[in-house]
Amino acid sequence: MITTDITVEELKERLAKGETPVIIDVREDWEHQETNISGAQNIPLGALPQRLDELEDYKGQELIVHCRSGMRSATAKQFLQQQGFSQVRNLLGGIMAYNGQ
Repeated sequence: MITTDITVEELKERLAKGETPVIIDVREDWEHQETNISGAQNIPLGALPQRLDELEDYKGQELIVHCRSGMRSATAKQFLQQQGFSQVRNLLGGIMAYNGQ
């Protein structure tokens, strides 16, 4: 089980190499529209329980979750792990760190 979180630097490096990890943005729709990580799928934290079926195919794969600062995504990581997702990683610092804010 991978439970170590991921740094912004590691994610940017992987994206620059052309990797396409599964990234879930657990912020609200309007936040995702304002700024987002290219390729990230938007599933707001509050909708996650109802939309779990959308992630079923990724149960055994690495899933990177992020939010604004890392708090909501930490909650999402814990919830997904309870649902049997074994390789969930939280983006440390969230989109704020990703955008250098």
